[in-house]
Amino acid sequence: MSIQIGQTLPDVEVRLVGDGIRETRTGELFAKRKVVLFAVPGAFTPTCSNRHLPGYVTHHRDFLERGIEVMCLSVNDAHVMKAWAEAQHVPHDLLLIADGNAAFTRALGLELDGSSYGMGLRARRFALYAEDGVVRQLHVEAPGEFRVSSAEAMLGAVQA
Repeated sequence: MSIQIGQTLPDVEVRLVGDGIRETRTGELFAKRKVVLFAVPGAFTPTCSNRHLPGYVTHHRDFLERGIEVMCLSVNDAHVMKAWAEAQHVPHDLLLIADGNAAFTRALGLELDGSSYGMGLRARRFALYAEDGVVRQLHVEAPGEFRVSSAEAMLGAVQA
């Protein structure tokens, strides 16, 4: 069962990529903040690298002007996420969450079995909006789609 609107995000240890790499807990990370968290199946994969992350990089300031921080989640190790951030010119305050063992992704109930593509367990493509760690909006993509979790869709959703 996946996380639902009104529920608190699970508290799990992850690696955070921003100004360097550090260990943190998601409970601490989402506390006392307004956050759009979007998840991608994998760093350096086509849709994630060509459309999903670049949209949030382009619109990053638009979210910040609304008092909303942006974070990207992927089931990749922190070094892959750091290299991806550098390759994509991600601003240091758009944080990437490396969920290398998929602990946070599984706790959210939003995992994807990508074994048939040689990817193993990954995160489904989604975006959520949380205030002080409580989910206020959740937009999960249908398999193979990229619409409701885009930066543009989330900007519209948080303005409504």
